[in-house]
Amino acid sequence: MIFNKEGSTTIITQEKTTIIEFVKGLEDKYASLENDNIIVNLFSLEQISVDDVNEFLRISNQHKAAKHSFVIVTNKISYDEVLSEITIVPTLQEAYDLVEMEEIERDLGF
Repeated sequence: MIFNKEGSTTIITQEKTTIIEFVKGLEDKYASLENDNIIVNLFSLEQISVDDVNEFLRISNQHKAAKHSFVIVTNKISYDEVLSEITIVPTLQEAYDLVEMEEIERDLGF
């Protein structure tokens, strides 16, 4: 797992593992990330399914309940295909933009 912190956002990239192992590793390191916005970059994974993305549901819900952004980046699956609780975008730039919009909304009390 590769962690890149930029301000209050951490970008997590995984290159070679299964989604199950990736989610477990993320859960194991979650205490050090719980106060950051999280962008999970899945671009390097060759194959990814809707079920794989849904594996992030529990940690995504936990993170959003704590008033932080949790965004998954992949262009292999559309946001229409995943559960509505999961935020998924096709590019890193869109992930950054979404995190910024959500931070503004939280600052304004929405």
